[in-house]
Amino acid sequence: MGGWAIAVHGGAGVDPNLPLHRQEEAKQLLTRCLNLGISALNSNLPAIDVVELIVRELETDPLFNSGRGSALTEKGTVEMEASIMDGPKRRCGAVSGLTTVKNPISLARLVMEKSPHSYLAFSGAEDFARQQGVEVVDNEYFITPENVGMLKLAKEANAILFDYRIPNGCETTCGANVESPLHMNGLPISVYAPETVGCVVVDREGRCAAATSTGGLMNKMAGRIGDSPLIGSGTYACDLCGVSCTGEGEAIIRATLAREVAAVMEYKGLGLQEAVDFCIKTRLDDGKAGLIAVSKNGEVAYGFNCNGMFRGCATENGFMEVGIWE
Repeated sequence: MGGWAIAVHGGAGVDPNLPLHRQEEAKQLLTRCLNLGISALNSNLPAIDVVELIVRELETDPLFNSGRGSALTEKGTVEMEASIMDGPKRRCGAVSGLTTVKNPISLARLVMEKSPHSYLAFSGAEDFARQQGVEVVDNEYFITPENVGMLKLAKEANAILFDYRIPNGCETTCGANVESPLHMNGLPISVYAPETVGCVVVDREGRCAAATSTGGLMNKMAGRIGDSPLIGSGTYACDLCGVSCTGEGEAIIRATLAREVAAVMEYKGLGLQEAVDFCIKTRLDDGKAGLIAVSKNGEVAYGFNCNGMFRGCATENGFMEVGIWE
């Protein structure tokens, strides 16, 4: 085995005009998460425990779009989703439509370990959360003033938006009468900058795990489910690798992007970075997305086909990197 490795992301698709202080805040959060993961891995915590630990940290901080700080639906509420997967036996758990569960990723793990199912959603997932005694809060806990403002702007523009990642001047140019160069499922949208969070880990025993969590799209239709809770699309882990994706959910779903990385490693014999590059280049059609990945050999990789991705990675040999742009 090549030792442990960890990667974390805070979403792909970044406004090139993002203020420097916001960039610094993001880097600080990613660094904090990496250091937390490094400490856990040096203490021989299993990969599945580490990915849950890191994603919980990201869900608790309102900076990215998961847990507290989640994007708002068209109704001004929060509907969160998450998934987790343990590579050695490909065990998995996923949840969608959560409105009161403080840490969706932990409920996803409980679905994996304490239920006979792999996926629970909406009222069924909420009922299961209460049966398991997980921490719940009012929906207002997840709503930030920034996202309330962004939802207002999205409604005025008749668009799908994400948090503060809006190009300068969008307030006057992102109306419905402006032709959009971006499309989702074939439909034009004004601004698309996803901020799903995720973590992938391989521990010293070569066990891979992956976890992904999100609030979804700003101004999304109530009931919309993206790629993040879909095993094989937003999240996948097996004996070869662990993968977490972020970006245009509909494109990631069509590509079964996370599973595809493992598949080309298995069937084409590609290395980890080669597999990531191949899938980003050939499997997304016109979609915009990114992903992070680790292999059982202690390798770490990432890739994206948009202008930026919040990401960080570290390996047991001392390598550590945090970045946003190419």
